[in-house]
Amino acid sequence: MKAMVYTQYGPPDVLRLEEIAMPTPGNDEVLVRVYAASANASDWHLLRGVPFPVRFVYGLFRPKYPVLGADMAGRVEAVGASVTRFRPGDAVFGDLSAYGFGGYAEYVCVKAEALVRKPDHLSFAEAAAVPSAALTALQGLRDKGKLQPGQNVLIHGASGGVGSFAVQFAKAFGAEVTAVCSTRKMAVVRSLGADHVIDYNREDFARTGRKYNLIFAANGNRSIFDYRRVLLPNGIYVMGGGAGRQMVQAMTPGPLLTLLDSREHVNLLMKPNPADLAFIGGLLESRKIVPIIDRCFPLDAVPEAIRYLEAGQAAGKVVITTGATV
Repeated sequence: MKAMVYTQYGPPDVLRLEEIAMPTPGNDEVLVRVYAASANASDWHLLRGVPFPVRFVYGLFRPKYPVLGADMAGRVEAVGASVTRFRPGDAVFGDLSAYGFGGYAEYVCVKAEALVRKPDHLSFAEAAAVPSAALTALQGLRDKGKLQPGQNVLIHGASGGVGSFAVQFAKAFGAEVTAVCSTRKMAVVRSLGADHVIDYNREDFARTGRKYNLIFAANGNRSIFDYRRVLLPNGIYVMGGGAGRQMVQAMTPGPLLTLLDSREHVNLLMKPNPADLAFIGGLLESRKIVPIIDRCFPLDAVPEAIRYLEAGQAAGKVVITTGATV
């Protein structure tokens, strides 16, 4: 089978499309024919091996997992002896990040617990756009942010993969949503249901005078003190993504600032969770949330897809298609 492989850390150019052995499902595993996968910020972090501490988990000198791709959707080809939830032909999607990745390939073996059934109305590309981004948004708002109906929520980086789901979850949970994005992405964000949209090229959310119960930085690039300035008493700031400065501030001054008063500052690390993915599947079935795809790339253009995503221009998700026919 074909797979996009890397054997050393570096820029997207180190990726190579190669023929590798077809995997065989173990007792509790499922073999899936991959129809689509999606690119995430984690791809370029793992590809480059940065920040350096990730290498202690994913390979100190060379990558532990040679095939990237956390999100995928496809059709079951074979199942292990103990698998009863799925059978060949079932359309599924899932998050592979806790199971060795492998989505950038024509086939992947993964434990059955990582998968849920694809809603019939979604294409494979749409389903592949869901797992990591939607799980990050859900856990950031519901678990870390303790979102309640009627709260005022600010979502910074609202047009990206995580942010586009965060807007929809916040609305589905009954919040009033203010979304921050660039000029050309405002229409997309409005279509997701945001009550207020701030163009960061023209207006500074930290100086509007409006304050929030919850701030979710899906792709933050502002100081933690800017977010703190517009946080209400008992409010929560969740750092869900962004540049190195935001990550460092959430981990160091963040806990100290939380001790000063009732405002909390927390750092989010998404945890793959089959129950959460099934919950998201239900919201997809009821059409309360929809995946937004910016652009699709073929499997042999994964390096280009990662460069495009890394440039920060995508509105929604960047999807990889393998050429498999439905």
